[in-house]
Amino acid sequence: MTPERKRLTREESRQQTRGRLLAAAAELFTERGVNGTSVEQIAERAGYTRGAFYGNFEDKNALVAELLQHRTHRELDEVRSLTQDATSGADALDKLRAWNRDRAQHLPQWLALRMELVLHALRNDELRPLLAERELLARNAHTAGLEQAFAAHGVASPADPAFLALIVHALEDGLLIQRLLTPDGIPDDVVVDAFDLLLRSWTALAQHPPRERNGQGPSSQG
Repeated sequence: MTPERKRLTREESRQQTRGRLLAAAAELFTERGVNGTSVEQIAERAGYTRGAFYGNFEDKNALVAELLQHRTHRELDEVRSLTQDATSGADALDKLRAWNRDRAQHLPQWLALRMELVLHALRNDELRPLLAERELLARNAHTAGLEQAFAAHGVASPADPAFLALIVHALEDGLLIQRLLTPDGIPDDVVVDAFDLLLRSWTALAQHPPRERNGQGPSSQG
């Protein structure tokens, strides 16, 4: 006999519906863009009616907002779990390389959806603060990672860690775009290569800061 399927609670059923709607929206946004996707198409792809959509989200912008938050927290949790289990800095980089290689298998879809959500939020005054919050979360994670790395090397950060994190975060998007457009010669884990190079350079700078000429800083020259 087939075992009896566990009956979902109302809340579990609601979460399942929302999850399917979010997954359907992510697929459609990747394929057609946010503006090219209707509420009806999202509901149909998820296997629900238009009423089911509005029973869970006020409008498409509300869904975009939740999708932004969901993707951000999921990716941050994945990276944190990797680095927390690492036995050394080198081990953490190896784990991040493997994570980036896995992501590279569906990079066109991942990056297309990210760009769609970013562009939609930039064009929408209501969503722009949420996008800024999402970016700040990612930058804060980079800041914490850099601070830990500098501490492990026994040096102080050569500049404001938040500023260095901003560089790392902005560089990631640019490198992934270049990897997608011109993949020849650009490895799947190029983001980790760049981070490793920057970290080693910044650590060396912290260990051997440039000497000031005649006791004066660069700002006094010219």
